[in-house]
Amino acid sequence: MTSTEAQSQKFRTAQWRMLLVTMFCYLFYYTGRHNFGWAIDGMSADLNLTKTDIGWISGSMLACYGLGQAVNGNLGDKFGARRMMALGALFSAALNWSVSYASSFTSVLIFWSANGFAQSLGWAPGSRLISNWWSRTERGKAFGFYTFAAGSSSVLTYVLSIGVLLVIGMMNSSDETWRWIFRVPVLFLPIGAILFFLIARDRPEDLGFVSPADPLDEDQKSDADDNSDTETSFQRYRAVLSNKKFLIACVAIGFESWARYGLLVWVPVHYLGAGWKQQPGTLWITLSLPVGMALGALTAGQLSDRLFQSNRSRPIALFLGLGSLVSMAMYFVPTSNTYLGIVLLFLAGFLVYGPQASFWALCPDILGRRRAGTGVGIMDACAYGVAALGEVAIGRIVDVTGTTAAVFPITSAVCAAGAFCILFVRQ
Repeated sequence: MTSTEAQSQKFRTAQWRMLLVTMFCYLFYYTGRHNFGWAIDGMSADLNLTKTDIGWISGSMLACYGLGQAVNGNLGDKFGARRMMALGALFSAALNWSVSYASSFTSVLIFWSANGFAQSLGWAPGSRLISNWWSRTERGKAFGFYTFAAGSSSVLTYVLSIGVLLVIGMMNSSDETWRWIFRVPVLFLPIGAILFFLIARDRPEDLGFVSPADPLDEDQKSDADDNSDTETSFQRYRAVLSNKKFLIACVAIGFESWARYGLLVWVPVHYLGAGWKQQPGTLWITLSLPVGMALGALTAGQLSDRLFQSNRSRPIALFLGLGSLVSMAMYFVPTSNTYLGIVLLFLAGFLVYGPQASFWALCPDILGRRRAGTGVGIMDACAYGVAALGEVAIGRIVDVTGTTAAVFPITSAVCAAGAFCILFVRQ
């Protein structure tokens, strides 16, 4: 083996190590965010909250998360993911415990909103790290694995939350069980943060490697000249916000995220119902939703590279279009229909969350690797801004209609809107 081949093999090993440790850290991130849906019923009863109140709490967290993404994505380009992801995980774990001791609507709102900002320190900086280590021809695969870790984090959160309800909830007749939903799942979050900080490196140069050549990047010339490293934050924001393709993609992911969080937050409420303790097995039906999301992200990322030749907009439109049909079908399926519910929830998760990998790969594809963190941050800010407004709207509609099944036609409509918007992004 020549020295060049040996160096290439070492780089490949390091490349996968960076991806896997970033995935490992993010595997626990959602334990501090996607646990909320499982606490809604107990929290509402204990603190006397309406579903509209819950919508405001959930929406405020998402709004703060989106605002944080707009800020922290740019900071990720400047300071790197190693410190930011680790700090975000530690802060989020502490704020979840703070929520568990809350005694009013106001205290829950404040702590949960602050948790949204803490959570925003993770995704965009991590995306920049992956963009630094992987070239465009493999970026769909890399982001597919990264998004798969995020989807798997939802699965882990659902399992841990259901476990808390079954172990603590079945033994405790009071409404205090919801507090443990914010205590137990996040215990793993600091572990992921510490290991990530010890192992991760922001750029190949930090380990003595050269960044992978990327002839397909639009900014390859500026990468070679290293001009974008000297850009100010204002210049990065201006370059990102003046790109029309990117802005249209931001609108599309806004609709996708509305649908995604509509399912993640309200499906547990829909299946909990009033008598879940008499039929606790129905809780496990909901697990098919995040399992579908995890596998959808992994599949769509691979498809965008292999079948669609790194064209991201086509698989996004395909998945969201089919997701719209499946979500509408869910409206007509009663919670008692176990097997059909499992299949449709799996498909809904698979199709609604699958496009995420392609959306994130679009950022460095359109904007260039050096602005990837800023681009992902702005895109995620748009995604969660729309999702935040959507949560308030869903909560209000559930209060007015008196049925949590209302979430499914809403999800169907916004999936269709996202599929339509992304058609205008040509690569």
